[in-house]
Amino acid sequence: MGQPISVAVRVGASPSVRLFACNRSITGMDGASYQSVADTTGPRPPDVLARRLFDLGATGVSVFSSDVTVEAPAPSWTALEPLVIEAIENLFGFYGSDAGWSDEALRELGVEPAPRPEPSE
Repeated sequence: MGQPISVAVRVGASPSVRLFACNRSITGMDGASYQSVADTTGPRPPDVLARRLFDLGATGVSVFSSDVTVEAPAPSWTALEPLVIEAIENLFGFYGSDAGWSDEALRELGVEPAPRPEPSE
C-alpha cells in the first residue's frame, strides 16, 4: 500500500464548497483546475483525483499543492464529504499492478467510475 494522506476539511465561503487541506503535496508547485470530467485527461495525480471526485458527484475541483477545493451541490455534502476524504486519503494507495488507479479500485471504494475521455496529447 502507498502512503496515505491526512486530510482536514472546512466549509468554504459558499455552502457548496469544501476546502480539504492535506499533509502532503498533490501537485507540487503547480495548480490544476477542473470544471468537468472532460478536463481530467492526464495521468498526473491531480487529474486522477479530479476524475475520482467527479465520479463521486463533484461539479468543480481545484488542486494547488496540498489544498483541494471541491464544489458540489450544497445538499449533497452530508453524504459526499466522507467519500471525498476517503478518495483523497487513498490517492497514492496501490493494490496490485493497477496501483489504485483502476476502475476496480474505485469500485472497491463504492464508486462506479464515469466513462473516461480520451487523453489529449
